[in-house]
Amino acid sequence: MERRMERLTADKLDAFIDLRLTQLKEEGTLETDLRPALEDYLHRHLADGSFVSWILTEGNRILATSGISFVEKPPYPGAPNGRIGLLSCMYTDPACRRQGIASALLERIVAEARARDCRVIQITASRMGEKLYQSFGFVRHARFFQLSLDK
Repeated sequence: MERRMERLTADKLDAFIDLRLTQLKEEGTLETDLRPALEDYLHRHLADGSFVSWILTEGNRILATSGISFVEKPPYPGAPNGRIGLLSCMYTDPACRRQGIASALLERIVAEARARDCRVIQITASRMGEKLYQSFGFVRHARFFQLSLDK
């Protein structure tokens, strides 16, 4: 079956949420049922464009996910226009890891951020993702990793 990289659309939200909940369980951070809150957030922010996700699919199955929320903060030296991207939902099915999928998804997300004139991308990374983000140029700060996007 053919694999495809595509943007997340509303018709795939249930499968996306399933994978997000799997990710949170795997990371040991899921303590309550987040499905209703995730459904609400994703429906609203996917519709208004403030959340974008690229996914890898095989048939109707989602194998890997990514996501970025676009926010605006008061301008500061690292982001003089105040636009930043908050990276989240980076997850690859365990059977598909170590194939460059997460890197390909991250490239798409970084391109989205550049297209929206974001100057900074931040993520609170799991231990498993640290090497990926560092290889992309993210720099570790006290509680998160940050990538500065040059013009």
